[in-house]
Amino acid sequence: MKKIGIRYEDKYVMERRVPLVPAHIKKLIEEDGLEFSVETSAKRVYSDEEYEAVGANVTDDLTGCPVIFGVKEIPIDRIEADKTYIFFSHVIKGQPHNMPMLIRLMELNCTLIDYERVVDELGKRLIFFGRYAGLAGMINSLWSLGQRLEESGIITPFLDIAQTHNYHSLGEARKVVSKVGQKIIEKGLPPELKPIVIGFTGYGNVSQGAQEIASLLPVKEILPDELPSLHKHPHLPDNIIYKVVFKEEHLVEPINPEGEFELNDYYQHPDKYCSQFEKYIPYLTVLVNCIYWDPRYPRLLTKDFTEQLFKEGTPKLTVVGDITCDPDGSVEITHKGTEIENPVFVYNPFTRKPSDGFKGEGLLVMAVDILPSELPRDASRFFSEVLWRYVAPIAKADFSQPFAKVRLPGPIHKATILFKGEFTPDYEYLKKFV
Repeated sequence: MKKIGIRYEDKYVMERRVPLVPAHIKKLIEEDGLEFSVETSAKRVYSDEEYEAVGANVTDDLTGCPVIFGVKEIPIDRIEADKTYIFFSHVIKGQPHNMPMLIRLMELNCTLIDYERVVDELGKRLIFFGRYAGLAGMINSLWSLGQRLEESGIITPFLDIAQTHNYHSLGEARKVVSKVGQKIIEKGLPPELKPIVIGFTGYGNVSQGAQEIASLLPVKEILPDELPSLHKHPHLPDNIIYKVVFKEEHLVEPINPEGEFELNDYYQHPDKYCSQFEKYIPYLTVLVNCIYWDPRYPRLLTKDFTEQLFKEGTPKLTVVGDITCDPDGSVEITHKGTEIENPVFVYNPFTRKPSDGFKGEGLLVMAVDILPSELPRDASRFFSEVLWRYVAPIAKADFSQPFAKVRLPGPIHKATILFKGEFTPDYEYLKKFV
């Protein structure tokens, strides 16, 4: 039986999430006889006292724990030899900034299990914070819209919305957004903003979370192809916000003009497709980017197109809520993920440089890298509800066996990137990055 460690999150100042909440640790202690050591933390959303109350040992030393759970990446100097680590490693795309960490894990014969790769037989993720990224990201995007419009001298009800981390719970935030929605219904929005259009890329957990917040406003959904006619309509109401969800067939098209879009073909051969999303961008007020992206796929919003957009005058597009947050990725002007305490920047399309805050010429981008941590208690509870069921099988597994014979639940087996310092078969492709 292995002793389980829960590490202190030290990558970001305002990272307050936990992988396992006290209630689930209590079950694992009582039902499976596991021992838990929780690294002390003054900022964690669940206090040291809450963990002690359920029987966990609160400590500043996890040396005696062969299995350690966390949320975000572990600093290189804190990795210990021969241990099993479970966290979001952000290495599966060969991300350069995390290759030194991956190399160190290999050097120290560690086993690495990544939450992002805990999937079912169809490849659907089982343990995720995505919905909470969408929820917090949409609240932040509406807050950003109000602040940015105020900079232009336009006052809207969105000014009543605060950045997500200021709310004690998701329920409190929802009430505020609902009140803003009611105010829009009763009093309308400034006529110069008509029509306000919020575009969502993708339809997975992140997008669903973002749309859940948008649904608290007086929203009417339209199809992407209806955008041009909407903007030609002479008598639009001022108390309706239009919502558009973009799927893959709206984002890209075959390079071959005689070709037809096929979803599986796009996933398998993205090099045969190019972006067509730029034709929709001029109609959007807010772009909420929720898609999975890697460098094989075309970009949605490039620096070149952003410059072209501004050369034609001040565009309708006011805010990009880049929840996906891939630096220099699908939204190329997102140069980095931002922090909760410094969440937005204005990208100047002519100098191609960002400036922190709401002021300046250009496009406002909200790209907080750890959005679920703005709803830390709600998000942690949701995450732990799935994760805790895998903890005992991991703790009881015999890691002295060859990897193929280690008895782990199928999804955990699939999520094991390194086994005792060596890449498992599904992840040997990462050798070219290290």
